[in-house]
Amino acid sequence: MHPLGQDLAGKTALITGGATGIGRAIAAALVAHGVRVVIADINLDAATETARQLAPDALAVHMNVTQRASVTAGFDEVLAKAGGCDLLVANAGVSSMKPALDLTDEDWDFNFDVNARGVFLVNQAACRHFVATGTQGAICNTASLAGKVGAPLLAHYSASKFAVLGWTQALAREMAKHGIRVNAVCPGFVRTGMQSREVIWEADLRDMTPQEVLNEYVALTPLGRLEEPEDIAGLVVFLLSDAARFMTGQGVNVTGGVYMG
Repeated sequence: MHPLGQDLAGKTALITGGATGIGRAIAAALVAHGVRVVIADINLDAATETARQLAPDALAVHMNVTQRASVTAGFDEVLAKAGGCDLLVANAGVSSMKPALDLTDEDWDFNFDVNARGVFLVNQAACRHFVATGTQGAICNTASLAGKVGAPLLAHYSASKFAVLGWTQALAREMAKHGIRVNAVCPGFVRTGMQSREVIWEADLRDMTPQEVLNEYVALTPLGRLEEPEDIAGLVVFLLSDAARFMTGQGVNVTGGVYMG
């Protein structure tokens, strides 16, 4: 039996939102398994610096996942510079926090444009390439615990992540005949810059201190700590590898036990 992820060596992976947080941890894990990574991010400077830190052959491209033209141009750049693409991690995401009855159209659109439309656009670009070239590629989308259980103060975010899971399942069914697998991961309370912002927002909305909010997150987690980006990265490596060759259309929980459904 081959070690986990050994089959990934020599492949090329595009990671959206790869400059920081979960995306960066995934990119680092893939590099450790011999994958050439392309860091796609709306912040090209940050993507370039992350690529420089991760590996000599890592690349960076600018990509605004909400815009088809930007996704197309970024993907074309990947193909031109890397000579192909075998794996996609659609990780770019945003959040905001507000009671459901106070949400504006702009709040809704901001979350859906990045979290749902962004996954749609980059998945479509990758699958078109895979089908055209006969590549039996693999995709992993970043969903959320909030895509399994509706989260108070995050109704719009939850809805966008539920959409990611629905899209993942449907695309997986269509792509199966091409040997292309599409899965998603559902993280819980992850220690990232995004979480740091959310904790401040939630504390303000619930008349709590940020530390009280964090303590509540830990109390809700059976494994007893906040999740780290690296906790998700290992699962993504598994889902992209041949070890998961008979898995597709799954939204895999990695929450420390917060949700077990």
